[in-house]
Amino acid sequence: MKHLISILLFIFSIPIFAQSINNQTYTNQNQSEVKVTQILKSTKEWNGDELPPYPSKNPEITILRYEIPPGIRLPMHKHPVINAGVVLEGKLTVISKDGKQLILNSGDSIIELVNKWHYGVNQGFVPVKLIMFYVGEVGVPLMIKEKD
Repeated sequence: MKHLISILLFIFSIPIFAQSINNQTYTNQNQSEVKVTQILKSTKEWNGDELPPYPSKNPEITILRYEIPPGIRLPMHKHPVINAGVVLEGKLTVISKDGKQLILNSGDSIIELVNKWHYGVNQGFVPVKLIMFYVGEVGVPLMIKEKD
């Protein structure tokens, strides 16, 4: 549990640290360098639509690691909360209900669609591994599946 808390504190301190050094290399007293690289910064979803406002009360952050086997198609779903992530391994295709597609490879990042139907599919030959960060509100689900 101590390690998880340390990791979360480190992850959430990176944006503050990165802003303070403006994406440059920082040398500490021991002459060790910490390099900060901005992966993604945007006010828009991957389809170009503006992000909704953050929740005004009871915010809740969730971080999930997914592993999607080759050939698996996720169900059509939507997220009522803002979420973003990074593909660690593999190739994931995200398809919105209106047919727009985004292909993500290892190292690519995404700001997901909010309250818009979409699904993902692993059309590759290796598992897709990704980390997703959800900024929601206590009691609000992270995902809603479309009913058949």
